[in-house]
Amino acid sequence: MNAIDTLRQRAPHLRPRIAVVLGSGWEALADHLTDAVQIPYAELAGFPQPGVAGHGGSLWLGHLGAQPVAVLGGRQHGYESGAVDGMAEPLRVLKNLGCHTLVQTNAAGSLRPDMPPQSLMLLSDHLNLAQRSPLVGVGGLERFVNMVDAYDPALRAHAHRVAQSQGATLFEGVYAWAFGPQFETPAEIRMLRLLGADAVGMSTVPETILARHLGLRVLALSFITNLGAGMSAEHLSHAHTLQQAQLGSLAASRLLADIVSSLRTQ
Repeated sequence: MNAIDTLRQRAPHLRPRIAVVLGSGWEALADHLTDAVQIPYAELAGFPQPGVAGHGGSLWLGHLGAQPVAVLGGRQHGYESGAVDGMAEPLRVLKNLGCHTLVQTNAAGSLRPDMPPQSLMLLSDHLNLAQRSPLVGVGGLERFVNMVDAYDPALRAHAHRVAQSQGATLFEGVYAWAFGPQFETPAEIRMLRLLGADAVGMSTVPETILARHLGLRVLALSFITNLGAGMSAEHLSHAHTLQQAQLGSLAASRLLADIVSSLRTQ
């Protein structure tokens, strides 16, 4: 059975309009879902098996407020296999299920001293440092995707309004995609700051490219877990990333739930 048939069988009356990808530290969003059906990726043809701590590997179909949503609990990263199109089938399935908007989340390192750990940052643009594309081998003129305003300005404005109404600080900046899995060197961090990046992480950009190819609008948020290498004395590790993400998970997920639930569907 293909993935769409499985989803329609498990949640026959739900037609999600918004898809959400949960990165490290954002998994508490699932606690805000109502009438939710949880389906392991292993039961969905073509869905990857995430191999990174903090990425659960399940899809939830449910509601945030009155908003019908599909929540992807984890993603496949390029550094896991070398391929950067691991989320192509899940996004295609959710587009065909009815989703028109993709909301992405991740954990990232800050390149700005004024944006410390526990901060939240909206992505306004990105740097594809790896110069890898999930569209390699895809045919047709549609593969030449326009990436201007890849992170939808109207969705970003909406997120700022929600944050402001709650008195929450929401930064905005350019996200640099580093392939990983190793952390960046201090020299690389200095280079990225010169290039105009505000945060750095190991995900999100491939999914944004895939989403824009599918015609999905994109909103993306980073949870800041650390300052970049050489900007502080802290020891960087994935365990440290998860620890920092967990400290702010509840507040970040609550804001995300409010942003998504109040989005106008098309």
